Amino acid sequence: MTFYEETIRSKTIYKGNVTEYVVDDVKLPDGKMAKREIVRHDGAAAVLPFTNDDKLILVKQYRKAIDQLSIEIPAGLKDETDENSMETAKRELEEETGYNAKSWKFVTSFYSTPGFTDEFLEIYEATDLFQIEDPLSPDEDENIEVIKATYDEAWDYYNKGLLRDSKTVFALFYWKMRKLEIKLGE
Repeated sequence: MTFYEETIRSKTIYKGNVTEYVVDDVKLPDGKMAKREIVRHDGAAAVLPFTNDDKLILVKQYRKAIDQLSIEIPAGLKDETDENSMETAKRELEEETGYNAKSWKFVTSFYSTPGFTDEFLEIYEATDLFQIEDPLSPDEDENIEVIKATYDEAWDYYNKGLLRDSKTVFALFYWKMRKLEIKLGE
């Protein structure tokens, strides 16, 4: 079976600072026509910043889309100054937390929700953290509280429904696997 959908017409219905909203008329493999509503996105990077005493640095902020507080790993959008996604991750860690790291490692990448958006997220692990004396300022529309959470505290945030975005849930399970690998290696 062929799975390709041919775009017959594409129309931008709104272009914002972060996303572009597009409606595509597509021809399905069986010849029928359908509409696809797509959110175009420039991509983002996120960081799992681990302290030397095995805490994860998280950020607490209000998310209007879900009308509630959210506790998340630091992350942000790629911008024109970033050479690559690691540069985005480094910039976002500094802007949101005031930290940088001596050691960086690529962890994974994924499409956040390919049913309606092309947002591609790349995740890095940062260790050997150090505070920046005069860090980059957060975005002017961001109100962030930095949290250093132990493994159990992070899972408690999850169980209370405060930590539920996909990248941070991934971070919890990554941390769990990391702890299991260390335990098995002993």
